[in-house]
Amino acid sequence: MTYVLRFLPPVETDALNGWLWYEQKAVGLGEEFLRVFYACSAHLVRNPMAYQQVHGQFRRCLLRRFPYAIYFRIEGEQVIVFGLFHCARDPRRLDRELDGRDNR
Repeated sequence: MTYVLRFLPPVETDALNGWLWYEQKAVGLGEEFLRVFYACSAHLVRNPMAYQQVHGQFRRCLLRRFPYAIYFRIEGEQVIVFGLFHCARDPRRLDRELDGRDNR
């Protein structure tokens, strides 16, 4: 099955915040962060069922090299990305954030 990848608007802010943080640490590291994020996004759309459900219907894809995870859901023929979050976040806060974004 072919899935369509869709990002909710807050994901752009999540990615830009990560880029900015890493770019301030070392020039070019922010670009690498975005490259890994988009590569991971492309992979998950090819086989979204390979990723574990972690919060209701939300699934999680861990980024290589960076301590971030993509949270997404499969809805029909779409893979909808709800967030890109640092893995050290408080799980209760993460749950609230995902629930808030779920009311798109």
